[in-house]
Amino acid sequence: MGEVDPAFIQEPEHRPKVSPTEAEGIPVIDLSPIIHNTVEDQSEIEGLVREIRSACKEWGFFQVINHGVPLSLRQRIEEASRKFFAQSLEDKKKVSRSETNAAGYYDTEHTKNVRDWKEVFDFLVKEPTILPLTSDEHDDQVIQWTNQSPQYPPNFRVIIQEYIKEVEKLAYKLLELIALSLGLEAKRFEEFFIKDQTSSIRLNHYPACPYPHLALGVGRHKDPGALTILAQDEVGGLEVKRKADQEWIRVKPTPDAYIINVADIIQVWSNDAYESVEHRVMVNSEKERFSIPFFFNPAHDSEIKPLEELINEQNPAKYRPYKWGKFIVNRKSSNFKKQNVENLQIYHYKLV
Repeated sequence: MGEVDPAFIQEPEHRPKVSPTEAEGIPVIDLSPIIHNTVEDQSEIEGLVREIRSACKEWGFFQVINHGVPLSLRQRIEEASRKFFAQSLEDKKKVSRSETNAAGYYDTEHTKNVRDWKEVFDFLVKEPTILPLTSDEHDDQVIQWTNQSPQYPPNFRVIIQEYIKEVEKLAYKLLELIALSLGLEAKRFEEFFIKDQTSSIRLNHYPACPYPHLALGVGRHKDPGALTILAQDEVGGLEVKRKADQEWIRVKPTPDAYIINVADIIQVWSNDAYESVEHRVMVNSEKERFSIPFFFNPAHDSEIKPLEELINEQNPAKYRPYKWGKFIVNRKSSNFKKQNVENLQIYHYKLV
């Protein structure tokens, strides 16, 4: 490849360590009690809720096993993803996403204004997905995003849809546990998702990279939505910034587990009780890596603000309200081109 394209080079302070710190302590939580309905008494659920509370507070990340998503579905979507990305660039670009429709193939995404060493295929959970046309607060126009269906591999759309159905069930169960861990009603968050959620699934391919000390698969970032459910392959590469000491920690792949992180919206809803944690993806000089995140996001017209049950005189609201759709449309625009300013973050809504 010769010289590395400067667009991929991270600033010196953000470059990865080639021998990372392996994760110790990122909790692995067994969801059997709520998945298989084996609960004899309330104590198992309460134990699970305690584990979730501790993981959300201390890490913002955790892994789940016995989660109820059939392994066969995960294997099918992983195989389909590999087949899709193995095609020629010309074939992949037949389903390219555009500035007006974020579903489809893309290979020049930027995170914090540095290009990521990856290619992606995005697929919407709801079709069509309704979003604001612009991020202007005074513009009420909406736009409909629709999915693209590649010709290859066969049944690609069906495989993705079957997988989404199962991961979405898991997402609702996790939301209930998180609600209970905050002392809320189990179904407290459901109203934001039932009608017009803006959730999506992403297939990621990180080709082997000759410059793992200069580039990142995805630069440091926090997820803007509510919850992310990640399937990663055995190569690994996800790094989480440990809250205790701000050290970058590699998340070791656990076979068949999902990696869960609470994202920005839960940080705002919880009024900072839980924090959305910065993470990034390392590249590998010898192996390609695949991963599949499911981004669980509310309806575009949801107003995001600290929940009334969690604020009082001693703990006043720490954020002013914002509209989710406007926020995400603003954020998506910075994926396409390098900006002169940092992209929109929840701390821009922080009340002093």
